[in-house]
Amino acid sequence: MKNQIELLTGKVIGCAIEVHRNLGPGLLESVYQICLTEELAMAGIQARKQVPIPINYKGQQLDKEFVADFLIEDTLVVEIKAVEIILPVHEVQLVTYLKLAEKNIGLLINFNVPVLTAGIRRKVHDLQEN
Repeated sequence: MKNQIELLTGKVIGCAIEVHRNLGPGLLESVYQICLTEELAMAGIQARKQVPIPINYKGQQLDKEFVADFLIEDTLVVEIKAVEIILPVHEVQLVTYLKLAEKNIGLLINFNVPVLTAGIRRKVHDLQEN
């Protein structure tokens, strides 16, 4: 299972690099999201975008939800940004999404960098903590 997740993560990063190679930095997050959706589809990767994540508080589902940018193969949560720098709040947001969605692994990808690998953060959430 771990190897499959590593392989999937690598493929998604490869798709993001291809988008960045073609577009470069400086565009809106929504543009990168549309192009990454296309790139993932061309790679044969099943991706859902703008995925609602319900908020459960003390066993009660609230009438509010978060929205993750992507859920890849029902396994990997991907949040994309187009910001000057990744702040700790962006990383915490991804970890919160992982916890609420009961997923182990997530990627935070900031497209507003000269070299995309410098804008990628991988986060792991231990489901035993829930």
